Amino acid sequence: MSDAVVIVGSGLAGYNVARELRKLDAAVPIVVISRDQAGFYSKPMLSNALAGKKTAATLVMKPADKMAAELNARVVSSTAVDRVDADRRELTLAGGEVIAWRDLVLATGADPIRLPLQGDAADTVLSVNDLDDFARFAEALDTAAQGGAVQRVAILGAGLIGCEFANDLLARGIEPTVLDLADRALARLLPPQASARLQDKLQAAGARFRFGVGAQSLQRGPEGLVLTLSDGSTLQTDLVLSAIGLQPRTALAQQAGAQVARGVVVDRQLATSVPHVYALGDCAEVEGLLLPYVLPLMAQARALAATLSGKPTAVAYPAMPVVVKTPAWPTVVCPPPAGAAGQWSVSETEESVEARFTAIDQPEQLLGFALQGKAVAQRQALAQQVPALLG
Repeated sequence: MSDAVVIVGSGLAGYNVARELRKLDAAVPIVVISRDQAGFYSKPMLSNALAGKKTAATLVMKPADKMAAELNARVVSSTAVDRVDADRRELTLAGGEVIAWRDLVLATGADPIRLPLQGDAADTVLSVNDLDDFARFAEALDTAAQGGAVQRVAILGAGLIGCEFANDLLARGIEPTVLDLADRALARLLPPQASARLQDKLQAAGARFRFGVGAQSLQRGPEGLVLTLSDGSTLQTDLVLSAIGLQPRTALAQQAGAQVARGVVVDRQLATSVPHVYALGDCAEVEGLLLPYVLPLMAQARALAATLSGKPTAVAYPAMPVVVKTPAWPTVVCPPPAGAAGQWSVSETEESVEARFTAIDQPEQLLGFALQGKAVAQRQALAQQVPALLG
């Protein structure tokens, strides 16, 4: 039986657990398998790359060969995994190669949720979830510009990614229209006052918002694309970008026989229900929590590396504020736990918004916060007052 640790996925989760493991164990064989080119880049940078004049090529910090050398690991790029056999501790690659493992780490990420749109242009809807997606999106923007078309982009979803891309498109002189079934921007993360201020700032910069409507069909028209909305109205646009959420990739975990719920179910040591199979990152559901952010991922990588090196370690989540990349109105949010019994109190000035979510039965207990404008400077101070999500 192999003594290798095999990691499926070369995103931040996969490469960071490999890095942390190599720090702790200089000898263990590591194999990283990637369905893309396996270059190292930071996925969060995709939603503000336009403002920084970045391309898919310049976003890559290190190509696969340099990552292999740095990690003293084998990196298998542009290769999918066809089959996982947990009993034999083997996986089969698309080309037929069989790789055995001591431990298998699933860092497979998540797929964009696809809306079931009707219409002859439904297949043109884009999502940006990885480097190849960004390359296609950037090419589509350039193609529209070269064709002399007005650069109008409809964004489906006014959540974190939708608002970040709206801000980023403004840097290219593009007027985005953001659509959402909810009644406001970042409705799941922010109190209404903070949502309103973010929307106002983005609108002042050139973005448009339409709430309470969804997309139903997308047709080709004489002047671009025609998006038909749930209220019967239409919107003329050149491109449609979907940013309505992610669905964890669980197929390989299911094939291995691991328990799956919203994501791949793992315990505090990132172990699935199948011995020697682990999961982390966007695909992993830790004690009911799916947290597709960088800080939880980094905490998972450190804990799992320790476990894989022989020191079983439970992942811990301190308060982890999320920085929303909207330079038009800087925003940081530390969401309260789902279902927490509490209420928001909001203080506003022209230059800032400070919102605190406190417990109803213990009003002095801070459970979460949202900071905007100059108030984002308080991020660290307030984070220290919020209880750990997983202690």
